[in-house]
Amino acid sequence: MPYEPPTHTVERSLRATTGAKIVAGVDEVGRGAWAGPVTVCAAVTGLRRPPEGLTDSKLIAPKRRTTLAVELERWVTAYALGEASPQEIDELGMTAALRLAAVRALDGLPVRPDAVILDGKHDYLGTPWRVRTVIKGDQSCVAVAAASVIAKVRRDAMMAELDSVADCTGFGFAANAGYPSPVHKAALEELGPTPYHRLSWSYLDAMPRWRHLKKVRLSAEAAALESGGQLGFDF
Repeated sequence: MPYEPPTHTVERSLRATTGAKIVAGVDEVGRGAWAGPVTVCAAVTGLRRPPEGLTDSKLIAPKRRTTLAVELERWVTAYALGEASPQEIDELGMTAALRLAAVRALDGLPVRPDAVILDGKHDYLGTPWRVRTVIKGDQSCVAVAAASVIAKVRRDAMMAELDSVADCTGFGFAANAGYPSPVHKAALEELGPTPYHRLSWSYLDAMPRWRHLKKVRLSAEAAALESGGQLGFDF
């Protein structure tokens, strides 16, 4: 099924309405996984024509996606990756963990962008970043699509490497990248979670043998009271 190629329309709009000169596209991968980090890529592309076949990473065949990621890493003006670990996700919750990973990616760029195009409808970055959210931005915006492909390929490769780690044998991370799957579920039920699993996730509720390992994240108010500190940024 053919898809409309992404464009620079949103980036041009940001440049015209805000005066932004450097615009980064930001996308994440790993939000719904049971294991592994959430990975965010920030990509700056300028207004050049992208490589052929660029679109949302989930719509590209795996072999072509890997090849395209190599092309994109050479083609983009700049890109950087940021991650939030399973432990940080358990401690902070997904929204705050996404922000942490995104800030790490944006801070990794050689020049701070004037504006950010964020895939989806929810701005999990917030101030001081100037953000434009775009639903299905990974299909419609060149910079976001590029970030989508780079992030997906990098995280998939990292998860595949875990297949050779002793604690992870049998979980099928090379195939499922830490997302729910029959193989993943069966290994969890038999072996229990690894150090790479998110222990605040609800999958543990359905596994009586391992349910005692589940972590319950404190609310922001409870965490502040427990530490004797003040409430911070409301994610």
